[in-house]
Amino acid sequence: MANEGSSGIGLLLLCNLLALTGLVSASFNRSSFPPGFLFGTSAASYQYEGAASEDGKGPSIWDFFTHEYPERIAGRANADVAIDFYHRYQEDVEIMKNMSLDAFRFSISWSRVLPRGKLSGGVNKKGIEFYNDLINKLLSEGIQPFVTLFHWDLPQALEEEYGGFLSSHIVDDFKDYAELCFREFGDRVKHWITLNEPWSYSTTGYNTGQFAPGRCSKFMNPACQAGDSATEPYLVAHNMLLSHAAAVKLYKRKYQGSQKGKIGITLISHWMVPFSNSKLDKEAASRALDFMYGWYMDPLTCGEYPQAMLNLVGNRLPKLTKDQSEMVKGSFDFIGLNYYSAFYAAALPANSNPINISYSTDSFTNLTSERNGIPIGPSDGSIWIHSYPKGLGNIVKYTKERYNNPIIYITENGIDQFDDGTLTLEELRNDTYRIDYYKHHLVYLNKAIQEGVNIKGYFAWSLLDNFEWAAGFTMRYGINLVDYKNGLKRSPKDSAIWFTNFLQR
Repeated sequence: MANEGSSGIGLLLLCNLLALTGLVSASFNRSSFPPGFLFGTSAASYQYEGAASEDGKGPSIWDFFTHEYPERIAGRANADVAIDFYHRYQEDVEIMKNMSLDAFRFSISWSRVLPRGKLSGGVNKKGIEFYNDLINKLLSEGIQPFVTLFHWDLPQALEEEYGGFLSSHIVDDFKDYAELCFREFGDRVKHWITLNEPWSYSTTGYNTGQFAPGRCSKFMNPACQAGDSATEPYLVAHNMLLSHAAAVKLYKRKYQGSQKGKIGITLISHWMVPFSNSKLDKEAASRALDFMYGWYMDPLTCGEYPQAMLNLVGNRLPKLTKDQSEMVKGSFDFIGLNYYSAFYAAALPANSNPINISYSTDSFTNLTSERNGIPIGPSDGSIWIHSYPKGLGNIVKYTKERYNNPIIYITENGIDQFDDGTLTLEELRNDTYRIDYYKHHLVYLNKAIQEGVNIKGYFAWSLLDNFEWAAGFTMRYGINLVDYKNGLKRSPKDSAIWFTNFLQR
């Protein structure tokens, strides 16, 4: 973690530089963006809802993971209660309304509507009722729902039956689950997102083992469940792409004509900066993008995995058949893009012969947030994010140039604050660093729009502090504070006040 004082100085210098160059002005606000541009916040079911076993909900892999391996979660926490969005959603929608937000991106808990993961296991009417009530409340307040079908909380029943996304059986079960949602909610939901960050799910769940289901080679982490980090991330990613494409094909064939909605997928990418001006480091930065972003965007756009992956992963990378390639290619109306930070990319020698072959070593690239002891950007207490606003502009322009300028929604962007429980409420609310982060990322996003990138909306992560996966409650991303010591009381941080002013019509 960077020194907080030096990071603050870095942010001050950045602010001064941007002001001097005229990128930030007092009149920079909602009206600086095109008419119809959407501003919202994002959330995820497991991180927000709680009510882990209420009203017929079945267990997810995250329910299992946090209870079976509590030592892997900071503070041995879980999200059985989370921030109790399940019971407090009406209050939280009022917060959105009062901030003048246009949209809310949330995910449906697969095991809340299908407790056993399959239609044959029964539909939970209470789960359907909850999401109907949430959608109706949002619409009644003029807030558009953006619904993510899968944000990592796979039903535990499917994990136990056939290994979840390790098996091709998941494709039909995901399609059935998606159809249930299209049928129940599609008359009102006009933006569907099939999957959230398949890269994160496949790598943290099957390569490093940090997230559920916690699989990786024992070489990488003795605490992992037995897995093969040389093959499983690629197999999981492959089945996720096929599941996505099958759901999109169904929606377009059976529902889109009458419901008039759009469907896409949310991906994540860092921006990769060559560690030096050498050809090898420039190539390493390109490879790093291919192994994170191109892994999904190339099949979605061209019907095949990136050439760098084909060359370096070889037969451990599943092959897309002709039919699969045709189904995946073009299977989106828009791309959701999550961006948080940037990294330096340095080439590793091709003859370095890693002791353990895995996704982590396949790209022969080393990613680092520092060069010559200097961070790529300030962090101000963040565990892993170094603010590099230019990277957001770079990744969307890269998408325009390489992938035929698709419609893009920035579905997550934000910065955390590390909190071990010792920070005061005043310290938590005074998040000037977060205001600077959002402001400068929005400036570069606006500049990209002016340069022809087809961006239609921006969602901050996140509306509220919440359960942050393996970090438990120690990483706060909310623009609104949740007081974990006082009944989960909500209150605005300075960043929420800034956003409210920014969004005034």
